[in-house]
Amino acid sequence: QVQLVESGGGAVQAGGSLRLSCVASGRMLSVNDMGWYRQAPGEQRELVAVISSGGRTNYADSVKGRFTISRDNAKNTAYLQTNNLRPEDTAVYYCNAYAWTVSGVRGSYWGQGTQVTVSS
Repeated sequence: QVQLVESGGGAVQAGGSLRLSCVASGRMLSVNDMGWYRQAPGEQRELVAVISSGGRTNYADSVKGRFTISRDNAKNTAYLQTNNLRPEDTAVYYCNAYAWTVSGVRGSYWGQGTQVTVSS
């Protein structure tokens, strides 16, 4: 099984920054794409950013130029640097990863989420 643990959320004022981290652990052979999603109250979960194992990135239009996703493959860790935060960025942020387990199964795994609250 694969576990994802997020950290780094919190409450900030508009214009502030936070750095989210997501560590993947467990009986894994490899971790492929890692991504960040978010879900605001009453809204559907949406993609924020994704990064491949080779470093290719993709962002939601709403965060381009403000958020940066990165990863450390040696640590099976993904990061999301969030700058110039806006109240509309308030949501629970979830980490997602595709990983091959030692059992030869490729699956999609989710973390428990970390709350980001931005006040105006």
